[in-house]
Amino acid sequence: MGFLLLGLFIVLMLIGVPIAFVIGIVALLGIFSIPYTPEATVVMKMVNGLDSFVLLAVPLFILAANLMNSGKISEKLIDLALAIVGPIRGGLAHANILVSMMFAGVSGAAQADAAGVGKILIPSMLRKGYDKETSVGVTAASSTIGVIIPPSIPMIIFAGLTNASISALFLGGIIPGILIGLGMMIIVYIIAVKRNYPKAARPDFKKFAKLLIESIPALLTPIIIIGGIISGFFTATEAAAVASLYTFLISMFFYKTLKMKDLPKILMDTLALSSLSLFALACASALGELMSYYRLGTIAQEFFSNNVGSEWLFIIIVIAFFLFVGTFMDAIPAMILFVPIILPTAIKFGVDPVHLGLIVVMTLAIGLATPPYGLVLLIAGKIGELSIERSFIAVIPYLLVILVVLFFIAFLPDLAFFIPHWLNPELF
Repeated sequence: MGFLLLGLFIVLMLIGVPIAFVIGIVALLGIFSIPYTPEATVVMKMVNGLDSFVLLAVPLFILAANLMNSGKISEKLIDLALAIVGPIRGGLAHANILVSMMFAGVSGAAQADAAGVGKILIPSMLRKGYDKETSVGVTAASSTIGVIIPPSIPMIIFAGLTNASISALFLGGIIPGILIGLGMMIIVYIIAVKRNYPKAARPDFKKFAKLLIESIPALLTPIIIIGGIISGFFTATEAAAVASLYTFLISMFFYKTLKMKDLPKILMDTLALSSLSLFALACASALGELMSYYRLGTIAQEFFSNNVGSEWLFIIIVIAFFLFVGTFMDAIPAMILFVPIILPTAIKFGVDPVHLGLIVVMTLAIGLATPPYGLVLLIAGKIGELSIERSFIAVIPYLLVILVVLFFIAFLPDLAFFIPHWLNPELF
């Protein structure tokens, strides 16, 4: 029966059924086939999978991102980023990356970054003489930083699955996210010099100071979120609520770019985007029951014990596996399906759950910009009116940067966890 379910899983994916429904259908049929198992088990497991205070952070961080975009706070960050890096050759592309790093400190979602920033910067880059490949490639690749620099929705999910410290995961994502951003800027500079892309005029001090002062309320958001979590003042979920409220207040009363009439649409967009992830999460929880019945976790542990003799080889296999899975599956269902299977083996090899979480999240971030799933690649390609094939070719150099940083973090974990150790040694 297990092989039939696996075949059904593959067939449904090949014919284009959304992954959340694929997982749900396989879980439903599989659990129904187990003797003496009540049909209500599927619904119970789906409900229990969402019965978590931590998961409330998912829609709340998405709400904060939507408020930023609707309140045009992202435009303020773009103006500031352009003032900082605009005078460099290819300045608009550099600003694209820098603003993604800033936006990542609020949203926790790559999709919100790709849509919000991409709608503004891709047309602007095209008007300034950048080709479509560069405009789309930079936007898609840099938006993946949104799930690496804290806060990060996938990190929240991973912490919920493994009881790993959210604070340690968040702090551990800071250095890798910065390194990826700087690496992408190096790629941009090389391409910009080769193709003679324009650079912006350097703003005078008065103009720069004005932009900085205007951006300070927005830039305080990640400081409030991370500072509150690290200090223990509030949890990740409470931080998401604070971020949403704070973003609403500065959009409504400081920038005055948000109107009450905008809220219904913002809330509907938030519910629509949140439901995709949370429904997949619920279905994956039901499928987890089925995988437990077939002892997949035990089988995986026996396989690694018999065939893998070292921690570094285990890590390479994990990276290769999630690189493959990420091409056709979103990060959240991928983690829910497979992290419980590999976690016991990781602990056996001495891999800290926080370190494993950072590896898994960074690997799945690459999948956001690789076809056929490649959600941020699809978003950026649609905005730039570029085919998925050409978009993927354009994004490859930037994905290689993520891959290089990933291997550094995988085998030199102290590089990533310098900040957590420094700020709070008790996190490990």
